[in-house]
Amino acid sequence: MRHRLVDHLVRELARSGVDHVFGVGGANIEDLYDALHTARPAIRAVVAKHEFAAATMADGYARATGRLGVVAATSGGGAMNLLPGLAEAYASRVPVLALVGQPPRAQHGRGAFQDSSGRAGSLDARQLFAPVSRFCARVDDADELPDLLPRAIAAALTPPRGPAVLLLPKDVQQTLIRAAPSPAAVPLPAPAADRAVRDRAVRALRGARRILVIAGEGVAAAHARAELAELAGRLGAWVAVTPDAKDVFDNSDARFAGVAGVMGHRNVADCLREAEVCLLVGTRWPVMARGGLDAALGCALVVCVDPEPPYVSGLALRGDPRTVLRDVINRLPAGSRACPPHDGPVPLPITARDAGPLSTVGAVTAVAAALPEHGHVFVDAGNAGAAAIHLLPAPRRGRFVVAVGMGGMGYAFGAGIGAALATGQRTYVLAGDGAFFMHGMEVHTAIEYGAPVTFVIFNNNAHGMCVTRERLFYGDTYSFNLFRPTDIGAGVAAAFPSLPVARPGDPAALRAALRANNDPERGPAFVALDVDPHEVPPFQPFLTADGQHPADAEENTDEYERVHAG
Repeated sequence: MRHRLVDHLVRELARSGVDHVFGVGGANIEDLYDALHTARPAIRAVVAKHEFAAATMADGYARATGRLGVVAATSGGGAMNLLPGLAEAYASRVPVLALVGQPPRAQHGRGAFQDSSGRAGSLDARQLFAPVSRFCARVDDADELPDLLPRAIAAALTPPRGPAVLLLPKDVQQTLIRAAPSPAAVPLPAPAADRAVRDRAVRALRGARRILVIAGEGVAAAHARAELAELAGRLGAWVAVTPDAKDVFDNSDARFAGVAGVMGHRNVADCLREAEVCLLVGTRWPVMARGGLDAALGCALVVCVDPEPPYVSGLALRGDPRTVLRDVINRLPAGSRACPPHDGPVPLPITARDAGPLSTVGAVTAVAAALPEHGHVFVDAGNAGAAAIHLLPAPRRGRFVVAVGMGGMGYAFGAGIGAALATGQRTYVLAGDGAFFMHGMEVHTAIEYGAPVTFVIFNNNAHGMCVTRERLFYGDTYSFNLFRPTDIGAGVAAAFPSLPVARPGDPAALRAALRANNDPERGPAFVALDVDPHEVPPFQPFLTADGQHPADAEENTDEYERVHAG
């Protein structure tokens, strides 16, 4: 039988395991939505308020499930709005497929509205999306799709993973084709490490007495948590995590050293100074995870298990982390070794001026007490995010996700919704008021689809981290980032009468409000907290070598080495 190209596309997505498509509609993508309607209930179409949020929903879906996330958008401004979301997925190596509508081919280069064909001086969408994708193609002929679709999916899922983009002219979407099912998309294997390099790394690990493992998001992407735990046991190693990977190792384990980098714990640097080998797993060790640790690295040999080489000098064991770890484990002595003593993730001191009854620290502690074991946490950029990364233990059986690839404000709103709809588990979104004003109206999307998301908004009426930077680095004489007070809780309650909204004033009331809505069947909930804009987050560039806020230190802060991050 002959059917539309979009019908074939949707059937192939369902056959590959996709059960949600996130996006925003428009004239040049409406045929795809018509096909999604026909495909119900195999695939659920979710319409967001903004294409950036739709892209982060696909991102959150992929991170929570390990499967391909799919986002759809129309041409013109809709396509442009996808870019920052796809850039995050590219930088963080998240498999996302973007289906982007285009004007009909007959109008390309003829002044078409939203033309991005690259003809007659128009914008070229392929050149625009190529830098933020592992694969990008325009489907100029309907007969090309049965080949291009599996190639795009395979590219998205092939380590190091990332977005793939298919540009779909409207008339091509409508074309009747007679296509058999496409061959299954088979991701290519990650490049294998050189055998001599692997032998050298194993010898170093077997001979070392003190080993620090720094684990990254790639452990979660490769489903290698069990292998990481077994390796740490056999090596007697300390285990630290990068800021975006708190959930890859049990935070209550005696081996857990804390978070590495600019939002991390001093114990990681102490362990690194003593380590003979620093083993990176699922991370290239970027600056956000390395800040403040370069001096502590000393003479330790760096070994990196990742599809891509590390950002520092060392032995690169290229490949899928799970496969490489299993090979290394099989070449180590059986049994478990105790790790040497260490202090563990002791929090840094955090100061505030004129702190109110509910501080960010107290709020994060209350969240830790209320978070369900199977829940997910999506943390946004800013002061609240830094505090959560530093202080909030990861849920034992859920994801703890931070978008440090691009660090875009507002990421967590869409990503948390995508994860909640994909898994049905209660998901906490922790964000500041700045992020809320950017993409907080996705609360409406959560209500529309009954997503079990609890939005926790830390309102300091400011871009808090920018306020801190202004005060520390430029004096306390002005601020572009302090805002007029806004009652976010009252505004959301008025806009969405069916949404449970709480405005607790102390940690006990916050815990109660969170626990009251933890049942996934209750749908979304909203909590607004008023906190002090002058709180100093646990962020190394704002602290002295002693972990103090520079304004509170007696010594000249110019004597301390600065950590540069942003």
